[in-house]
Parts: sequence; C-alpha cells; structure tokens
Amino acid sequence: MSAACKDSANCWAISALQMSKQLAIFFGVGVLVIAIAIFLVLTSTKGSHLVLNGKVLKVRPGALGEDDSIAVMDLRLENPSNIAFVVRQVEVTLEKKDGSMAEGLVVSKGDLKQLFRFNRFLGDQYNDSLTIKDQIAPHTTVDRMVAARFEVKNQELEASKAIHLSIQDMDGPLFETSTPVK
Repeated sequence: MSAACKDSANCWAISALQMSKQLAIFFGVGVLVIAIAIFLVLTSTKGSHLVLNGKVLKVRPGALGEDDSIAVMDLRLENPSNIAFVVRQVEVTLEKKDGSMAEGLVVSKGDLKQLFRFNRFLGDQYNDSLTIKDQIAPHTTVDRMVAARFEVKNQELEASKAIHLSIQDMDGPLFETSTPVK
C-alpha cells in the first residue's frame, strides 16, 4: 500500500482524481473526433447543395406600342454545384416608380428571332434564350437572354425602380435577382 493511501478516504480521493483525468482525456478526444467527422461530412457534401449564382449584365428596354413595352435582359449564370440546374419556371416582374408591381410576359424562344427582326432598336440577339427545361451543367457558367413584355408605357418602364427575375429549378431551388432598368 502506498504512503498516501493509508487512509481509505485519501485512497478514494486519489483514485477519483486519476479517474477524472482519464475521463477528461477520453471526453476531449471524443469531442475532437466528432468535430472532425462533422467537418468532413459538411465539406464532402458541399457540392450536393444546388445553387445558382448570376447577374443581369444589361437591360435593353424599348416601346412595342403606345401602351406596352419590352425589356431584354442579358444574363450570366453560374452553377457551382455538382448537380445540373434544370429550369422549371422563369418569371419577370417590374417594380414601378410608385412601388406597385407589374407582371411581365416572358417571350418564347421561337418568338425572339421575330422580335429582334422587327424591333431593330433592341440591337442583336447575342445569346440563346433561357427557357423551360434548359440545363445549366455543374461547374459551368453560361450567358443567356430573357425578354419580357410589360403592359406599361416605355417611359414608365425606363423610370421604374427595378426588374426582378426569378428562375426556379425542377426540384424547387429558386434563384432571384433584381436590377435597375437604366
């Protein structure tokens, strides 16, 4: 028997102290292992989260008639995830100067050639149209175009606060951006 352990109370206190040191070491190692496991799980699944980044490069507004106008938006979209972004829906809304909203009617891919042929003030069609079921492949950047017709006068379109663009994926994720008209 050791000199410090002559009294049973002393012996118990020393063994409890040794036990608590061991417990603290094992607890610390366990917390460290769990933290490393969580870090590895989060970093290994980062690309599995579907995200679309992008911005409107340019807005080209113009009058189609006295009471309706059009806005052509050139976009740059980036898909940094490991999953393809498949377009389900494209919506365009106009935030007028007074704060009210106007829904835009998105021009179909087939009508874009005709739109640019008869409305030379819009310039040329530089990119393909962004349409339903278009895919943006994983880890790629693409340039696309969206044209929307609004039932507002051209002066009102040009004086509006912003155009809001919303692109939704087939599985639900939503990409939204806003840009001033001029």
